[in-house]
Amino acid sequence: MLTVALTFPMIEEVALKIGPLEIRWYALAYVAGLLLGWLYIHYLSRKGIASLTKRQVDDLLVFSTLAIILGGRLGYVFFYEPSKYFSDPIQILMIWNGGMSFHGGLVGMILGLILFSRKKSLPLLKLTDVVSMAAPIGLFFGRIANFINGELFGRPSEVPWAIVFPRGGEFPRHPSQLYEALLEGLVLFILLSFLTFFFKLNKFPGLITGVFLIGYSISRIIVELFREPDASLGFIFSSITMGQLLSLPMLLFGLILVIKPLLNGRSN
Repeated sequence: MLTVALTFPMIEEVALKIGPLEIRWYALAYVAGLLLGWLYIHYLSRKGIASLTKRQVDDLLVFSTLAIILGGRLGYVFFYEPSKYFSDPIQILMIWNGGMSFHGGLVGMILGLILFSRKKSLPLLKLTDVVSMAAPIGLFFGRIANFINGELFGRPSEVPWAIVFPRGGEFPRHPSQLYEALLEGLVLFILLSFLTFFFKLNKFPGLITGVFLIGYSISRIIVELFREPDASLGFIFSSITMGQLLSLPMLLFGLILVIKPLLNGRSN
């Protein structure tokens, strides 16, 4: 094992403290992701890619915020540490102590969008396509916040950019949070934008959503090979992690969403 590694940038988890109020980087990441995603959907609407009014986009921000927080928290509770939270249910409400799941947030978002589409009489798949284009923005900031917090770090490694994380023991580790920020955030955002603005694939409702699901699931499955398994679970089925397991249904559903409109378009 290498004895030389990059120095972890010691950044306080609390970004701003005003009296008893503490604002953490993780909370700011959620705010940044939601607000920038909201602005981006406004931009898509002005370009005619999203068929939403200004009021509908504003309402969508409220629905999305509630859906992501509720789904993300409950997903973490059920998928990762059910025994801990069921033994002391009041801890479920203490989201400031951490514990959010992307896959839970995704389920919450899907249910929220189904409700929103019915309430506003909007086509569901066109709505999910628009939200999928903005989602990588939030994923990028969320993973950067994970890195700042020194959590969800990678497995021990000898790569030159390995980092010794304060919570990860003495060994240098993969900065897997940055891998996820790059793949799930930046690369996926560029891919979806390219497919929409240059190839106009948003004309097939659901296809952009499918690409998002495929892109995220593949990125997550790959990065989990370098990421330390969750301490509360470890490996599932020998060498498979919970993140990989939960990404498989996403991958399958994404393939269905991509293949179906392409086949329909070809038959027409």
